[in-house]
Amino acid sequence: MSSLQLPERNPLLWYYGSASVAFGIKNNAFSYLLLPFTTQVLGMPGYVAAGALGIAMLWDAVSDLVLGHWSDKTSSRLGRRHPFMYAALILLPLTFWAMFNPSMELTDEGKFWYVLVFAILIRTSTTLVEVPSAAQLPELESQYERRSRWLSIRHAFGWMGGNGLHTINFFFWVGPYTMSVHTGYAIYAWVGATLIALSILISSLGTQKYFAALPRPDKSHVDNNVWAVLVHALKELAQSLSNKNFAVLFFNGLLTGIAGGMLAALYLYNTNYFFGFSGRQIGMTGVCVLLAPVISIVTIPYLSKIFSKRQIAILAISCFILLTPIPYVLFLAGIWPAMGSWMSLYLYSFFIVIEVVCLIINGVMLDSMMADVVEDSEVDTSRRSEGLFYATRGFAGKAMSAGGILLAGVIVTVVGMESFVTADDMTREHRVLLTTLFLPIYCGLHAAAIVLLVYFRIPKDTHEQNLATLADRKQALDAPASVATP
Repeated sequence: MSSLQLPERNPLLWYYGSASVAFGIKNNAFSYLLLPFTTQVLGMPGYVAAGALGIAMLWDAVSDLVLGHWSDKTSSRLGRRHPFMYAALILLPLTFWAMFNPSMELTDEGKFWYVLVFAILIRTSTTLVEVPSAAQLPELESQYERRSRWLSIRHAFGWMGGNGLHTINFFFWVGPYTMSVHTGYAIYAWVGATLIALSILISSLGTQKYFAALPRPDKSHVDNNVWAVLVHALKELAQSLSNKNFAVLFFNGLLTGIAGGMLAALYLYNTNYFFGFSGRQIGMTGVCVLLAPVISIVTIPYLSKIFSKRQIAILAISCFILLTPIPYVLFLAGIWPAMGSWMSLYLYSFFIVIEVVCLIINGVMLDSMMADVVEDSEVDTSRRSEGLFYATRGFAGKAMSAGGILLAGVIVTVVGMESFVTADDMTREHRVLLTTLFLPIYCGLHAAAIVLLVYFRIPKDTHEQNLATLADRKQALDAPASVATP
């Protein structure tokens, strides 16, 4: 793969990227829709709903480690990643649809268990496809800059798929029917489940031939004891944390996970109640956000010629921190356009697009840095653990994102937004309280994450040296087999 100078001409790039559509749809649903669905349609208290979603995310974080480690060790004629991806093809669409379509009347206790069980099933199914799929990159591309190109396409698929459906949803389904009516969510679930199935199917079939032809792992995973697998994965995780570069990305994921979980869970409350946008206006914001992946794809190659991956990540998230508070501060200061007006929407959308561009660029750089850690760690441990590395970064983000969702649920309850129906229900006192609770925590977490990135140390020359070391090591191991017997 590395011999191809233009990765866009390689069909595997597009098959690899397309799997992220499924993740994007599920991620948008859980980030933006599920908390309003549980509180306003099912009638659950905010902290109870957030508790169920938080428990599910903690489970997801642990299952990431198990499945990531398992996919590293699996020996299959389909390739070591694909058995998991095909399992997700069956499970994820079905459970995604079922979450938004309860088939029975639920008691208060039943609502908690329904949300918890299906959230666990959906998150586990997502792990089955996302962790093995993302972990394919180091075997698809080894060149330092081109890895970022592959990941920019993958992130674009995820944002286009998730945000595209999110936009259509607020134009035609949840938007017109309103957040408190089940009908819009039901239609969204049908369409989302169908697109998820197509995304997984196309990506799995498109990459299967290439990965089936690769050498199988030296030691296939033969232990069917899930507890033993988890213990083994945790041992390898502990060993991996001795790699300082991996530790930086791991703890960075902890901090940004809390922030991301909190922001996503509060998004619809902020747009619908704080800024007073209608469903169609929220959909218009989504249309504007579709520009962000395109801007990111165009921007990243130019930035990569000037800065290192670490510098780009720090620059992107620093801009994000500076931009995020501005709309809230201007609104409370009385110098923002009239609430719910189109001028307010245009200005808000401008900020959101730039913020999402920053998030995408930061995410691409962090994923690309993680790919470089794979070889950096292999030099020290003689073990390739792409699945474990990507799963562990996901573990960090998801485990802490559960805390972010819990914080959001508490904020919803403290501010009193559970009973809101329109933006008129939100007074200035509510807005001030929401802002003072949310922004300092959110921006502070991202600032701490930036400090950690300063300690990441795999520049391009180090990466190339790692590749050369591994190539020499492989050549030395292969040499005896190539020598003719006297």
